[in-house]
Amino acid sequence: MSDKDSILELVKSSYSNAPSYKQDYCGLPENYKDITTLQQLLESNYKYRPTKIQLRENLIAKIKNNENPFKGIIGFEETVIPAVKRALLAGHDILFVGHIGQGKTKLAEILSENLLSPIPVVEGTITNDIPTEMPYSHLISLLQDKDIHRALPEFFVSKDCEEIIKNNKLNTKIKWIDGKARYRYILATPDISVKDLVGQIDVVKVIKKGIEVFDIDSYSPGYLLQARYGILCLDELPVLDPRKQVALLSVLQEGRFTTGAYPVFFRPDVKIIATANPIDYTHSGKIIEPLADRLRSHIETHYPRSLDDEILILIQEIDMLVRKNTFLPIFILKTVARIFQSLRNNPEVNNERGVSVRSTIHSLEIIIGEVEVKRSVLNDVPTIPRLSDIYCMFQSSKFELDEIEDTTENKINFLNNTINEIIRETAREYFAKFIDSEDLLNIKKEFKNKVFTVLQNQYQKQQQQRQKKLVSSPPNFKSNTDGSNISNSSGSDSMGGSLLYSDQLKQFPFTGKIVNRAMEKIKDEQTEYIRKARNANISTNLEYLDHNNETIGDFDKHEETMATIIELFLEYLRFSNPPILDRKENTFEYMEI
Repeated sequence: MSDKDSILELVKSSYSNAPSYKQDYCGLPENYKDITTLQQLLESNYKYRPTKIQLRENLIAKIKNNENPFKGIIGFEETVIPAVKRALLAGHDILFVGHIGQGKTKLAEILSENLLSPIPVVEGTITNDIPTEMPYSHLISLLQDKDIHRALPEFFVSKDCEEIIKNNKLNTKIKWIDGKARYRYILATPDISVKDLVGQIDVVKVIKKGIEVFDIDSYSPGYLLQARYGILCLDELPVLDPRKQVALLSVLQEGRFTTGAYPVFFRPDVKIIATANPIDYTHSGKIIEPLADRLRSHIETHYPRSLDDEILILIQEIDMLVRKNTFLPIFILKTVARIFQSLRNNPEVNNERGVSVRSTIHSLEIIIGEVEVKRSVLNDVPTIPRLSDIYCMFQSSKFELDEIEDTTENKINFLNNTINEIIRETAREYFAKFIDSEDLLNIKKEFKNKVFTVLQNQYQKQQQQRQKKLVSSPPNFKSNTDGSNISNSSGSDSMGGSLLYSDQLKQFPFTGKIVNRAMEKIKDEQTEYIRKARNANISTNLEYLDHNNETIGDFDKHEETMATIIELFLEYLRFSNPPILDRKENTFEYMEI
């Protein structure tokens, strides 16, 4: 048999016969990693399965195997995820409607990564060209060095792909790309053009190659073909003007599109997932009616509805930047999460704009940065946030005031008031249940005529004190048991020079017992949240790691851990009924009443 005949026989057999392989995922050969050339692909009788079928069948397989294809999505288990499953099983394109920072685009990414099977493309192409998706006669022509006779003006593979197959024949390299590589994200902005979406005639190609304007060689693909056989996420769809939205209609209705006057049809086989903010979605004309109709499933998203969900999202999404020797107490995470939940539910905050979960995440990252600036970098101590570090978060807190003028000053005051309220709530949660009136009386006696110095940067202050033998007006806590303001006129702290919290606590033995009791509760809670995070397949960021990335069990022995819990307790004493302690105007300084 001649080479020509053997090629004809191989291609004919591949196109006409059923797959010769067992499937792993939908349409995926069990031994796909061994298939690296066009010849091996043809010998396997590979058959591509359309995107919507892959999504549907792989979802069904995971449901049957009790696998979770939505790992990393928290808080949507009973609301959004069931709706997404219904949409995928129905083969629908989806419009997610929700405020900023609700995980809409993350959902689209997860679907691509977990529910699309790897596909074989010709290595070196940008439009995910599957060689066996071109007509039988086209492939034969390429393998026999002949020009393709195009009976219909339809695009199957790029000109680059055709040239690669012509040059390499059956030895053409095949690369398997997964769903993650077939995900394309587009943020809809006013400057996106129709040509960006559907492609364009490349004048440079026309001039350099001397080809006809309407020859397929002159075409440069747009986003739709770059996302071929995958998912195209159009973020903030209403921002696209109606003319650009029309360009998507034929894709959704007929599965094909043309580029302006260019007389070639394109079949991208792409699943479109779009997002919209409610204020835009409901605004008349923002999404043209035919397009909204063809995005068959409209699914509303929402912010985390429970504190636990927001904390787990924090743990999952925070960028730790390969930090070592860092510990995140759960009560700090609770405080940060509650602040933003409070902002979202506050009638004085513009809820139409939303308060993104990203603000929660970014604020925790900023707080950790504050710890590094104030203490850990210069003094080589563990990076452990305290309540006094939280007030730096304004730079990452994105919200808009509604009832009062939205000025920087008003927003700072509003945020600081919210922080104070949430700190009080968190402090009461940890101490109110196991401290009785007799305990408070003993604490009052301990604080009479004494101060407890609280500083973010007590290490630098300590060093300055040693050098100058004087610290000017340190912030302090004092008791109000006798109703008088007792000043510390010397400017020194209660330990005659030591500003370390653990040293100062020796002057308050009963308070120390309360702090140690709280420590045990906090350790148990930390362990519980580590368990919850692991159950959700989240890398916890909650264990205390040293510089060698090894877990330290006795984190309670460290000065910084003691300091953060002592501050929590002092805040409780400030908010007890009646209050025992008060705080100075400076948000990081405390004094007795």
